[in-house]
Amino acid sequence: MEEMQLLIDVTEELQNKADASMQNILWNKRSIYKVPASVTALNRAAYRPQTVSIGPYHSYDDQLKPMEEHKHRALYYFLKRSGKSLELFLLSLNEVVQDLKDSYDQLDKSWNDDTGKFLQLMILDGCFMLEIMRLAIQPSNDYAADDPVFSIHGRVYVAPFIRRDMLIVENQLPMLVLYKLVATESDGEKNEEFVNKLVLTFCHPNASVSTWGKCLHVLDLYRKSLLREDANRKRRHRRVWGGLHKDVDDIVRSATEINETGIQFKKSKTRSLKEISFHHGVLELPVIVVDDVTETLFLNLMAFERFHVGAGNEVTSYVFFMDNIIDNERDVALLHSRGIIQNAIGSDKAVAKLFNSLSKDIALDPDSSLELVNRQVNAYCKEPWNAWRANLIQTYFRNPWAILSLVAALILFALTIAQTVYSLIEFYEEGSPSPTPMVSSPPPIPPPTFPRTLYLNLHGR
Repeated sequence: MEEMQLLIDVTEELQNKADASMQNILWNKRSIYKVPASVTALNRAAYRPQTVSIGPYHSYDDQLKPMEEHKHRALYYFLKRSGKSLELFLLSLNEVVQDLKDSYDQLDKSWNDDTGKFLQLMILDGCFMLEIMRLAIQPSNDYAADDPVFSIHGRVYVAPFIRRDMLIVENQLPMLVLYKLVATESDGEKNEEFVNKLVLTFCHPNASVSTWGKCLHVLDLYRKSLLREDANRKRRHRRVWGGLHKDVDDIVRSATEINETGIQFKKSKTRSLKEISFHHGVLELPVIVVDDVTETLFLNLMAFERFHVGAGNEVTSYVFFMDNIIDNERDVALLHSRGIIQNAIGSDKAVAKLFNSLSKDIALDPDSSLELVNRQVNAYCKEPWNAWRANLIQTYFRNPWAILSLVAALILFALTIAQTVYSLIEFYEEGSPSPTPMVSSPPPIPPPTFPRTLYLNLHGR
């Protein structure tokens, strides 16, 4: 009876809230997530901002309070340069305030109830981001030369740490805030693409110039820039089915093992993480720079893919693939020698350890495009001829002396065959019915000759 009453209560509670369609609408608007303890347990520091709080999730962190005074200074100079009042910017954000609130998966009740407080946070953090990005690209005379943040000194010693914090999944601001602020400041002359270009120039300078459309936040835009494909390259997409539990034969071998079977590694023409392909024994991989922020960046990108439905799994698949082909420092050294990994953290062993730790507790989508590459590589490795040919090349063609020895042996072998053929041709041209014996018979021995005087004496003459 108690179980039945519980079921009735739960049913009534769901009916009193929103119907399924409304719930789906709310889920579709969410894009900024709190990472649960089950994910952060392996590396808590990677998911927490170290310098500045952006958005509501870490706004109460005492360790980040020192940056708050710099935010107010940025707001002051932003308003001064625009020549517009604060109220005008607040009104523009107020038009979309509910969309901004819905962007957060777990927004505290105090932010939901106090719209004014929430809007102040949005505009304060939004102006700070715009100012720090603009000044990092081109210094301004508005700020003092000895400003600790908005100066040449700040661009060198502070901006890199702010950049890191801007790419943390919990430390995001809806891109809609930046779009609105810039549009209001420029009277509508600067659109979303202007903001996107500004963000990428600050966060990802090597990204190709392109149109990105409306993005969810900085991390979403950065992720899209990593996955941007070359429009001039034709790619064939095939759907590969399979389970999460891979057969032993489907696990990709390490880079050194792959290389021993004759597969060559080559840099992709673009740096898109999707540009991984295998064709005619050549595995093409994008160039990656491994530095101090690589681990934090990939962990947050994978967390975003994990929690945002429809985001895709390309970054997670890339990390999973790299972990498969990197077992130890020898694999890193091989990829480094091919120009695929640019090591900026020191030892090759540290790079191997980094990739091995990134793929812990992640699940690979069985429909990933890299699954086809995995199977192609494995099929190539299983062919005996490929391994034999690779062994021949490594044994006889690794240095000039080995090559000369092999060439000399081949020449000698060819001469021997030529001599044999020549002898056979000469034999058949003579028309001999039987082969000439190898050893000729000795000539007959002539009868002995005696001196004439001895012969006459013997016969009594």
